[in-house]
Amino acid sequence: MVIGKTKKQAEKTVKYGAISALTDHMLKGNRVSRVESLVIFGVQNFTAVLSNLKKERYIIRKEAVTMAKILRRLNEYATCEVPKNLPAKNIIMHEWWVSK
Repeated sequence: MVIGKTKKQAEKTVKYGAISALTDHMLKGNRVSRVESLVIFGVQNFTAVLSNLKKERYIIRKEAVTMAKILRRLNEYATCEVPKNLPAKNIIMHEWWVSK
């Protein structure tokens, strides 16, 4: 509960949450990885977001990419550095997007 507000007033102030921000970002055609889901949007259960989009009959695509690609995109919003001994160019991760 928000201090100084009734439960009904607090519910009215929350119009745009983390999950809806992530969903909107994906519906605009942007690609998202699990790391970006957590770091940028604060969504811990990325699988649930993908499942909900599939239930709404959206086509979800997935592609394997290097960790370096995801980190480049992530660093547009936050600062994220990998340890020098971590081969980010050789680590394969996945990114998802909504197909048009």
